[in-house]
Amino acid sequence: MSVSIQPDLRSALSRLIELPSVSSTQPALDMGNLPVIHELADWFDSMGFQCEIMPVPGLSGKANLIATLGQGPGGLVLAGHTDTVPYNEQLWQTDPFRLVEKNNRFYGLGSCDMKGFFPLIMEAARAFREDDLKAPLIVLATADEESSMSGARALVTAGHPEARYAVIGEPTGLTPIYMHKGIMMERIRVVGQSGHSSNPALGKNALETTHKVISEVMAFRAELAEQYNNPGFSIPSPTMNLGCIHGGDNPNRICGQCELDFDVRLLPGMDSNDIRLKLNNRLQPIARTDNVTLNLEPIQACVDPFSGLADSELVKTCETLTGHKAQSAVFTTEAPFFSQMGMDTVVLGPGDIDQAHQPDEFLGLDRIEPTISLLKALIRQYCLKCP
Repeated sequence: MSVSIQPDLRSALSRLIELPSVSSTQPALDMGNLPVIHELADWFDSMGFQCEIMPVPGLSGKANLIATLGQGPGGLVLAGHTDTVPYNEQLWQTDPFRLVEKNNRFYGLGSCDMKGFFPLIMEAARAFREDDLKAPLIVLATADEESSMSGARALVTAGHPEARYAVIGEPTGLTPIYMHKGIMMERIRVVGQSGHSSNPALGKNALETTHKVISEVMAFRAELAEQYNNPGFSIPSPTMNLGCIHGGDNPNRICGQCELDFDVRLLPGMDSNDIRLKLNNRLQPIARTDNVTLNLEPIQACVDPFSGLADSELVKTCETLTGHKAQSAVFTTEAPFFSQMGMDTVVLGPGDIDQAHQPDEFLGLDRIEPTISLLKALIRQYCLKCP
């Protein structure tokens, strides 16, 4: 049962955490986000926002929410994604889908990354419902940030909403982020020939070829780290993570097919197509030697690095309000899509990246009031004063 309209902060966060909305590149784990979107739409509608639910083309059960208070050009976007990463329930000390308050923290899947941002927006926005805004306040709730970025891509395609400034409430410890790495997620598929394990000559073992492939991928990773460097990042080189592997079906059968999924975190200036081509050229000789088929292909479209301006008007405002100098980040967000839409964009939120994607994810209660105060100040600056 849904909580009452305009719930308090704790009730709102509790309800959002109760609603599973995992997005994943693995179809068996992937879920829709519509229950979260409809809950948010009901709450913001009751606060006087005009709410538009935008289905994501080609994806069943996936949608964005655009909630707008006020009218006119320009304005401020406060944005977040409604999906979470998959979870390992056995590693949690509490139920991932139940809000637990202890140790001066709110525990729950999405509390930090980043369902927890929406109740904070609601608390900040309550103070302005009766004001005559000179520029609109727009709340964006997107789909599939943790996998395909399909929600943000749909917004770019639609060219909507239009705003001058955007703050994305990803976990940054309330430090403004003006630049971050991009990401390409790739899959190597090796197809050999299954057969009875008593005679290796009866087949072509895809798993053994993948062993050689992994060695080559790791050598390529080391070369990328030597070739590219940007001292503006805490990890100045591109990184490559071997994320998951799937292959075979039984110990007594020669493995006929194996897949390796990995990501590359791109520095500004790196080209995903060039990276893919170079790696493929290194892997095909292995496939020819082993007489197997090898395909390297993107799992999802690449997300480009985000390169904002360290001295933009919004960055400087956020530095003043938080007391923290803007930094870069090694993770990836929807920021390049909002920047592509012409918005001065900053990533700035209350959680900490160290708690994201982890068992026992939490949001510290000590971050709540500072974040609400920060959001109120941003709304005053860009929706009431409108520089």
